[in-house]
Amino acid sequence: MRGMEAKPIIDILVGVGDLESSRACFELLAGLEYLYALYLAEEMHWFCKPDPAHRTHHLHLVPVDSQRFRDELAFRDQLRADPELAERYTALKRKLAAMYPTDRDAYTDGKSAFVAKTVSQ
Repeated sequence: MRGMEAKPIIDILVGVGDLESSRACFELLAGLEYLYALYLAEEMHWFCKPDPAHRTHHLHLVPVDSQRFRDELAFRDQLRADPELAERYTALKRKLAAMYPTDRDAYTDGKSAFVAKTVSQ
């Protein structure tokens, strides 16, 4: 979202037909220095770069007919449409970043309820 604070990581969502056929691009992504990691493997293929300890890019290959893909787009659209919602999300992210500066999992878990509530509306 334009003007919204974010961590300094480029987060890319790519819609794919299905997980199996999208494996064909793994070699190409490796050539672009993306590293594959098993993370939510039943929902997506997840890549990062330059390495898992210091990530500047996340790349998610998610089937377009999945609930995950629909939810990601719905959340994005709601943040774009509602500046107050976007500000509440920004405030939550600031708070979580201060609470968990080195614990990415706790930071992500802390956002989950907000995201789920937003998407279910």
